[in-house]
Amino acid sequence: SYKKVLFMKNLERYKRSMKSEALSSVLLLVCTISALSIANSSFEGVYNKIIFDNHFFKFPLNEFINDFLMFFFFLNVGLEIKENILFGNLSSIKKASFPVIGSIGGVIVPAIIFILFNHNTNYLNGFCIPISTDIAFAVGIFYIFKNHINPQARLFLLTLAVVDDLISIVVIAVFFTQNINTTYLFIAILVMLLLIIANKVFHIENIPYYIFSGLILWYLINCSNVHPTISGILLAICVPAKPYKNKKSVLEILQENLSPFTNFIVIPLFAFVNSGVSLDITTNLNNSQRLYYGILFGLSIGKPLGITLFTYVFSKLKLVNKPKGLDFYSIFLVSLIAGIGFTMSIFMCELTFSYDFELINLCKFAILSACLFSVVLTSIFIFIKEFFGSKKHSLKLVQK
Repeated sequence: SYKKVLFMKNLERYKRSMKSEALSSVLLLVCTISALSIANSSFEGVYNKIIFDNHFFKFPLNEFINDFLMFFFFLNVGLEIKENILFGNLSSIKKASFPVIGSIGGVIVPAIIFILFNHNTNYLNGFCIPISTDIAFAVGIFYIFKNHINPQARLFLLTLAVVDDLISIVVIAVFFTQNINTTYLFIAILVMLLLIIANKVFHIENIPYYIFSGLILWYLINCSNVHPTISGILLAICVPAKPYKNKKSVLEILQENLSPFTNFIVIPLFAFVNSGVSLDITTNLNNSQRLYYGILFGLSIGKPLGITLFTYVFSKLKLVNKPKGLDFYSIFLVSLIAGIGFTMSIFMCELTFSYDFELINLCKFAILSACLFSVVLTSIFIFIKEFFGSKKHSLKLVQK
């Protein structure tokens, strides 16, 4: 069947993409460190001028990247979600239940931790910042530790991150849409209907047709005052998931071409533009400690706690089935890596506190702190696992 063929293709693609993902994560890290270094040097003024004063198509560089180029990132994410729902790990309740429950826990607990820290402040709407997992960064860190973690945990991490992205997209659509221009939104819906008819009725598989229509969709969504990156998800819904005449579907071809573009150009650019955080945050921290700690502990503690707790409890209650060969310690290690929110978390903080540059700076510092803390915690618990594992092995040898 087509599902089995696509599954085998995906398996081969995942194997080929491991080194690519690692390289992408390294590039992401280089761009992040570069932006941090420049923003905290004598070149800070030059950096800010490039980011905020340079214009592309009448948009400042940061807005061009965050609002336009991220359309392609969300399109890629949307295609991945669609593929998983139709043919992959989200295609059946049995397959999807375990990572979905983990993802729900990894969203609810960080949000609760953030709310507990900020319930009496003006920062409560920032609850969405610590709920996401950065797929590129997380998989890159997994690659670094791949010899120390159950390899089956990678698929769990990928599925978890995909569901996280889906939840984040819903949050963006619900909480970051104000004063909707219904005329433009209605025209956008008409464009979507035309795309669906082109797919289902006329079986159009022309890639430029879908990309050009997607750009029109982006313009209409932007004019409707809904966040324009949502147009990437809407386009993903419309493209053919199965081939009609060609050997590959439009979904497969777009994924193959978009993944390198988003991983090696869009996301590194996003990191460079948005990671220029001033480390001189003492004044802000004194006034906004709750915001900082809500994000830090929401990501680095809330994520692993929520994912591990929900998967353990629901599997013990026999409401979900843990995949064979995957132990809970490996799930816990992966859940620590899931505390790396980076791209989506920074994107959320830009949306939430767009009115205050200093708050955005503080949030970004908290997100970067959580990334570092998550990697450190993962290293510590891998060491603990191997230390006690080697002691048990030595004890067995002595007993023999």
